[in-house]
Amino acid sequence: MDLDLKAVLTLFFSCLFCVSYGQLTIWQNETDGIFEVGDTAVWKINIPVDSSYENLRYRILPGALQTSEDGMVPGDGSNTYTYVFQEPGSVIFEVRWGSDDSWRNRVVSGGICAPEKLEMSAEKPTDFEAFWSEKIEELQSIPMNTVTSDETEEEGVVYAKVQMNNIRNSKIMGQMAMPAEGDKFPALLIVQWAGVYGLNKDWVLDKAAKGWLTLNINPHDLPIDEDPDFYRAQSQDDLRNYAAIGNENRYSSYFLRMYLSCYRGVEYLKGHPNWNGDIIAVMGTSQGGMQTLMVAGLHPEIDAAMALVPAGFDMHGPDLGRRGGWPQWYYATDGKDSLKVREASRYYDVANFTSNITCPVLVGVGLLDETCPPEGIIAGMNQLTQNKQIVYLPKSQHQDRGTGSQAPYRKIVDEVWLPKLKMGQPVLE
Repeated sequence: MDLDLKAVLTLFFSCLFCVSYGQLTIWQNETDGIFEVGDTAVWKINIPVDSSYENLRYRILPGALQTSEDGMVPGDGSNTYTYVFQEPGSVIFEVRWGSDDSWRNRVVSGGICAPEKLEMSAEKPTDFEAFWSEKIEELQSIPMNTVTSDETEEEGVVYAKVQMNNIRNSKIMGQMAMPAEGDKFPALLIVQWAGVYGLNKDWVLDKAAKGWLTLNINPHDLPIDEDPDFYRAQSQDDLRNYAAIGNENRYSSYFLRMYLSCYRGVEYLKGHPNWNGDIIAVMGTSQGGMQTLMVAGLHPEIDAAMALVPAGFDMHGPDLGRRGGWPQWYYATDGKDSLKVREASRYYDVANFTSNITCPVLVGVGLLDETCPPEGIIAGMNQLTQNKQIVYLPKSQHQDRGTGSQAPYRKIVDEVWLPKLKMGQPVLE
């Protein structure tokens, strides 16, 4: 009787961790999505009796890369599915239905095993620091020549557009905002996720209203406030698949100017007359998280870095049987020398910047993220033995999409890190 009661209670509380699509629900046995070596992940698919899903299938994908098991799901969903973790790593359990090419008709669950034991997929190049020192010197040889539009005041906040010179005749376009009252403020650099789009004023106005001197830069050499058709045309023309542009050579990668634009953004904030001379923080999501952690490792005067589902980690992940993070240069080799692409990628892998970070770091990791998988991010962060806080998001894929799966990370940023940084208090006890 006691054993039956224990089983019922275990099922009840474990069911609090489930993912769903409409009426279809996947139940998983570990609520936090974290396992140890030797543990078994268990999944159960709940299909209500009055629902039907055409061609319902499942797959188990260790490392979010290779399929270890797949098959049809019974119409009543009566089967139980398991995966035994033989070593540190991650797994995705996928349920898909309808046509095979419809990625929308899917729901996933999964988790990660022994995250603290995950290791990097490739070593840092021996001349990594020398290469980036050379690139910083190239940037510094070019006058910043900042051009600021006329400042306007909106509800107690001063706003302006900003333009600076970057390497090789390119520009950095962005926006700046700060409180209208006061003289000196902590500084915040906000960097952007992937895509080709304009910048929303609210992204800086909101932070400025809370007391920050804020700079938000476009990852591309583009104006920040054109209509959507302008950016759509760019994304279909010159910037189509921009992540793969020049990726056969570390000197020609599209990300070279993007990375250096972040460095110059920090220099802009350092030189701003309204900076308080104390705090410079940086934050971003996905591609923005990639830039955040990169510049925290590249620029010695960053005081805090906050990155949600950061891209750019684990470029050689497939060598270890796991999916690398976006932009996944490992496979971006059509018509190119794959060895050259993979070698160049090592100079842009964020994990190789991470080891140089000295400031406190906050990272949000989606355990169901297949765009920026957790293994590579955590392996990179494992290089830091202190001054870090990793927030595991067990229900999070790459985007929240209104599910609230990334809310725990955002709560820490908004209610702990930013307020403490603003007051000059330590964010990690």
